[in-house]
Amino acid sequence: MLDKNSHIPIYIQIEEILKRKIYLEEYKIGENIPSERELSLQYDVSRMTVRQAITNLVNSGLLYREKGRGTYVANPKLEQPLMGLTSFTEDMKARGMEPSSKLIRFEKMVPPIDIARDLFLEPDEEVFYVVRIRNADKKPMAIERTYIPVKVYPELDEKKVMGSLYTIIEAKHHQKIGNAIQVMEAAIVSKEESEYLHLSSSAAVLIIKRISYFVDGVPFELVRSAYRADRYKFISEIQR
Repeated sequence: MLDKNSHIPIYIQIEEILKRKIYLEEYKIGENIPSERELSLQYDVSRMTVRQAITNLVNSGLLYREKGRGTYVANPKLEQPLMGLTSFTEDMKARGMEPSSKLIRFEKMVPPIDIARDLFLEPDEEVFYVVRIRNADKKPMAIERTYIPVKVYPELDEKKVMGSLYTIIEAKHHQKIGNAIQVMEAAIVSKEESEYLHLSSSAAVLIIKRISYFVDGVPFELVRSAYRADRYKFISEIQR
């Protein structure tokens, strides 16, 4: 119940009430919640107060807005543990979801100097440059830009990149993938990415750069990905 005599701000109380209704599935995933006007009348508060509560829930990923239609309960974000090295395909299958990809670009090129440096390439060595939209249950989750040295897998083609690159690369080389170095940061989605990921121009994304290595320390892949921040989150366990 709303307690207007409490030291807890009203908008936070409303936020907790709405959150409880979501967790108890009074508001179900994909359904729209009452409008700001309806909630302001229900709780006898201003629409500004209701808007602040809803905005906080949108920012936390529990709700999402559709312009001209209302506010809806969002699907829970997928959690990606920061342990173990798996491909997107392997990760989605482990969750019981159907992974798929849409190939945007596939070409052979001499990479920019920073990419060549990270992959231990000579100045004239080429890479396959692959751009894919990665989907889970037919919904866009990320856009990946992948650089793979041609010498690692000369036979790579457009058909092969539609599956798990980790699986086919390990099968070809008969050696295990060892480790990866991954860097993450938050950013506002670019215009190109917003179109592919079905996001508004002001939406947040998680930018991830990963360099993957064979067990002998040779890098075989560099990936720069933009993940939908409203559908994906990363978790880690740390111990003292």
